[in-house]
Order: sequence, then C-alpha cells, then structure tokens
Amino acid sequence: MGLYYPGEGGSVIPMNESSDLSAGKLSIVGTPIGNLGDLSFRALWNLKECTVIYAEDTRVISKLLTHYGLHKSLQRLDAATEVKKAKEVCERIEAGEHVVYVSDAGTPGISDPGARLVAYVRAHMPEAIIEAIPGPSALTAALSIAGVDAPTFTFSGFAPHKKGRQTFIKELAKSDIPVVLYESPHRIQKLLSELDAVGVKKISIGRELTKLHEEMLVGTPKELSESLKKRKAERGEFVVIVEP
Repeated sequence: MGLYYPGEGGSVIPMNESSDLSAGKLSIVGTPIGNLGDLSFRALWNLKECTVIYAEDTRVISKLLTHYGLHKSLQRLDAATEVKKAKEVCERIEAGEHVVYVSDAGTPGISDPGARLVAYVRAHMPEAIIEAIPGPSALTAALSIAGVDAPTFTFSGFAPHKKGRQTFIKELAKSDIPVVLYESPHRIQKLLSELDAVGVKKISIGRELTKLHEEMLVGTPKELSESLKKRKAERGEFVVIVEP
C-alpha cells in the first residue's frame, strides 16, 4: 500500500516501509467519531507504519483497520490499565518502536483515556518524541453547526453521575459563556430535566454527528426532551451546548 503526503512547494514525499522510525516515538492519533471516511491521511499513515497500536478497545479499532485493509499488532490500554500499561509503552519507545495510541472515537485525552499515558511518558522519558495526529472531535463538530457565538466557551466533559452533580448543574445555569458537555443516551433525559429545573432557557444538542442521521436540535430543555421522546431518538452520545 503506497502512501504519500504533500511536502514543501507541493512536492510529494513517500511514506513507506523505508521511513526512519529508529528513534522510537508515541503518536496520539485522533480517529473518526462516526463516519469512517473522516480518518485523516496522516492518521492513516501512522496506523499503517507504526509498530504497535494501543487502543481503548481493540474491538473498536479493529473495525477501523479492517475498513482500510490494515492488519496491526493491537494492545488494550483503557482507563483502568492506563498507568500500568504506560511503563510497557515506555519500554517499547526506548527500544525504538513507533507506538500509536487511539481511543474509541475522537481525540485521546479529551473525555477519553490518554492523558495519564502521555504524562507518564513525559515524566519517565523527557526526551521521548510524543506527537499529536489531530482528528475528529465531537466538541468542535457540534460547535461548528450549532450557530452559537462562542469565541469563548467552557468544555465540561461528562457531567458527574452522582457526587457533585447537582452543584455542577446549578453552575451551568449561572455561566455567562456557553458550556459544552457530553451525555450518554441513558442519562440525556435526566440531564434535560435537571437543566429545565434550574431555569436554563436555551440549549443546542448535537446528535449522531458525522453520521447519516446527524442533526442539531435547538430549543428549551423541555422542548428537546419531548422531541427526543416522541421520535425515540435517544441513541448515541450527545453533545449539549448550554447557552448563557
């Protein structure tokens, strides 16, 4: 599989088995959040050329690799094993291997495992090469089609499940800038009810982003709750933008 990328002045530089990876490095690779066609060329090259891929869930990355006809050595590294496996990753980098890390979808470290891995490698191998291979992000995808004027905003990840949740919800209602958060299909109705209870007047919800049935819903928490229930559309993860 011959892969190339554009060099300076429009020249084309090959990316193949002769690439020098002898120094060893860690690549943090962003992967599609739904549409497999969103994988960047640079991400594809890294997945092809790396020595090993560490993944939040090897079953998820296997589907992406199969889609692109790639077969690679896979190792699981999720939130529960992140620190334990980080030592192993350091040993591989030291041995000159090119290690790739991917989460299930989007950019590792953004409400996904990856941050503790990078912190460990930086602490134990200060000279190690750690590179970002940017990719899809539900956060930016939602903001790009929400029509919300957000030169400044707060990203809060997932709301706490239990401890501190009520305080978290109340703070959302007080914010004077947009707040973006993620929510699962199992708790989206609970979140909408809580936002309605604290007086939030307008929100935007991104659903099925980059997929066939992508949509951005705008309205009050109560209106959107009723819409989701009526259409039985409480599927997939949601991006919720709470407007001030």
